[in-house]
Amino acid sequence: MAKLGKRTKAAREAFAGKENVTVEEALELIKSTASAKFDETVEIAMNLGVDPRHADQMVRGVVTLPNGTGKTVRVAVFARGPKADEAKEAGADIVGAEDLMETIQSGKIEFDRCIATPDMMPIVGRLGKILGPRNLMPNPKVGTVTMDVAEAVKGAKGGQVQFKVEKAGVIHAGVGKVSFEPGKLAENVRAFVDAVAKAKPSGAKGAYLKKVSLSSTMGPGVSVDVVSATQG
Repeated sequence: MAKLGKRTKAAREAFAGKENVTVEEALELIKSTASAKFDETVEIAMNLGVDPRHADQMVRGVVTLPNGTGKTVRVAVFARGPKADEAKEAGADIVGAEDLMETIQSGKIEFDRCIATPDMMPIVGRLGKILGPRNLMPNPKVGTVTMDVAEAVKGAKGGQVQFKVEKAGVIHAGVGKVSFEPGKLAENVRAFVDAVAKAKPSGAKGAYLKKVSLSSTMGPGVSVDVVSATQG
C-alpha cells in the first residue's frame, strides 16, 4: 500500500467523519487543507441515477458559472470569411479551416474548447476520432456549433463549463479556484448543480441527484448534502 504524504494524511484526518455537510462547510474544509504550491481547482463530482448507455438517459449541457472558473481557456474556431474575423475579434486563440484541420491531424492540439460554424462541420467531422475522445468535438447541444461564433467565444472565455455524464453515471467538473472567496465558490457550485438538475433526461427514473462531493485538485473529497447543493 502506498504511503500517504504528510499533507494528504493531514487533509484526510481533517475530513474524517465529515459527511453530507453543507456546501459552505465543505468549502471551508477544502480551503483550510489545500496546501499545494499552486492555486488548486475546486472540483465537483456528481453521481446521477442514470445509465448513459441508453440514449434517453444521456446527460450533457453547458453552464456559465457566475464567478468564472479562474482558468484561462484557449479557444479554437473553425470558420471562414467574416465569421473567422468575428471569432478573432471576440478573442479566439486559433481560427482556421482546412489548415486548422491539418494542424490537429498532425497531433498539435493547443486549445481547450473547439467551436465551429455549421458549414464547417464536414471538415470537423473528419476529426471525430481525435476530438471526440478529448471531449472537444463541437456540438450544437452545448452551443459550440453556431453561427454566433463571437458569443460562443466570449462564453467559453467567460466561465462556461461543459458537462457530460460518464459511463458510470458520474459528472466531473472544475467550479473555481481555492483562492476564490467562499461565497463565490458556493454560488458556482449551486449554479453547476442547478444546471445538471435541469438537464435531467426523460428516461431517468427514481432518485436523479444521488450524491455530490467536492474536493481540491490534490485533496480528498467530502460529500455534500444534496439539498444544500441545490438551495442557496
